Amino acid sequence: MSNEPHKIFVCTVCRHKGQMCQPGYALVSQLKRALQLAVPVVGDDFEVSGTADIESCSRGCTVAYKATGEAIYLFGDIDAGETDIEDLVDYARRYRELENGYGGSSVRHGMRWTASQGRIPAAMIVSEADGTVLS
Repeated sequence: MSNEPHKIFVCTVCRHKGQMCQPGYALVSQLKRALQLAVPVVGDDFEVSGTADIESCSRGCTVAYKATGEAIYLFGDIDAGETDIEDLVDYARRYRELENGYGGSSVRHGMRWTASQGRIPAAMIVSEADGTVLS
């Protein structure tokens, strides 16, 4: 397992309007606070940041979970309200516990399914020369 922190990206730039997305910035702020409060349960190895244009504007606020060597998950239609923040923090805990970010179809992510946009499998490249794993 990598020592790199897990990352949560929130779309903060609207490509349709060509301007900053205030709901995205609010979500970044609230999610950072909620994760700090959840450190005893979730861990402190998450970085939350805004990112330009995840290109999923038809789905409201979009959030992506990424960690070295793990599948990337994308969720849309996220609201900065208490329920969605709780779901995002709970998913962070679950995501951190999975060795490769994917627990198979039997493991549910806990969020309402309409928010799930997809999973991108971990892309692993192994160097034949020294066995170093890159992702």
